Amino acid sequence: MHPEATSTSVRQPLSPLREPVRVVRQAALVDGGWRSAASFRVRPDEPVLAGHFPGFPIFPGVCVIEAVLQAATRTAPPEFGPLHLDTVESARFRDAVYPGDTLAIEVEWDRVDQGTGCAARVSTERGLAALVRLRLRRGDR
Repeated sequence: MHPEATSTSVRQPLSPLREPVRVVRQAALVDGGWRSAASFRVRPDEPVLAGHFPGFPIFPGVCVIEAVLQAATRTAPPEFGPLHLDTVESARFRDAVYPGDTLAIEVEWDRVDQGTGCAARVSTERGLAALVRLRLRRGDR
């Protein structure tokens, strides 16, 4: 164990994103299910763009998933409590995301066993960019 660490210290998650996602709408009941929304602007100076297709930068898919994860954990229904990533169940990328794009992230929630599942639809100004399904676990890690 690192000399400064204790058994009660909590490791903060690392993110490849320079800026956090912005909450657009906290989870609300819509048509009998929980829905929430967030957005993220891909800044042209995002460090992850530097080596991802030099000369023709594309925002990496793993960063799209990270934006969905941040959107999910920041907009979840309060009754779910703290959430942490358990599994990326699926990710289907439909269109590239470029510097300057704004991701609109719509999240739909469902409960699965002892965890929580969410499905996200990620769009840019050009239309659908990705469909992502996550399974999150509840608790303080």
